[in-house]
Amino acid sequence: MQSRLWGFIFSILMGTLLFNGTAYGAHPLITDDTGTQGKGRYQLELNGEYGYDKEEGIKTETLDIKTILSLGLIDNLDLVLTLPYQRIRIKEGEQIEDSKGVSDVSFEIKWRFYEREGLSLALKPGLTLPSGDDDEGLGSGKATYSLFLITTYEDSPWAFHFNAGYIRNNNAIDERKDIWHLSVAGTYNLTDALKMVGNIGVERNPDRESDNDPVFILAGLIYSHSKDIDIDAGIKLGLNEAETDYTIAMGLTWRF
Repeated sequence: MQSRLWGFIFSILMGTLLFNGTAYGAHPLITDDTGTQGKGRYQLELNGEYGYDKEEGIKTETLDIKTILSLGLIDNLDLVLTLPYQRIRIKEGEQIEDSKGVSDVSFEIKWRFYEREGLSLALKPGLTLPSGDDDEGLGSGKATYSLFLITTYEDSPWAFHFNAGYIRNNNAIDERKDIWHLSVAGTYNLTDALKMVGNIGVERNPDRESDNDPVFILAGLIYSHSKDIDIDAGIKLGLNEAETDYTIAMGLTWRF
């Protein structure tokens, strides 16, 4: 099955080489940038991620599908709504647990408050509502909130992004409540149509029993069919046991 999945991903990557345009989208990066849509503009994203992890004989497969709508309230301020769907399959020996459904819905505001000579800064507060079933592992069971500081520096064809964030992980599943996040990303415009991206980061482990914080590295590509349509793909690898072994990500972005 895994060989067929890799074949499918490779076919998509090769196929998108035929597209032309300018790349704008941030997915598959984990690290956000300071870009906003502009007043009265919208962005719709459909992102899918398949994750695989095996530890101590337990195999976990996850499928995350997110629909993300961004609305430009003013030129430097966006409202972002994320509607997630998740499927989790855990296999231990002959025992299989399979959960699927809507996960926790989130609302965020991105405010770019500084911009000068290629350097820009933004704040991104967020609120997550407990719409997922925490008994099935699809949500936290309580409302959570977060605040991220986002830094972007652009010097074409390069761009660099840095995120430092705090997540108040209120939950009903006995996880840590105070989670921090640090990550950095870089992008390089290979052509007007093709952008190469890379990302590395670490986040506090929500598992109270572990002091091993998950660390990831990610590489991907972004192509544009036009100035308003992007297609992207990437792979994220875990650099320690606390992180998922690998995650394959694909996405489609439409601005209007």
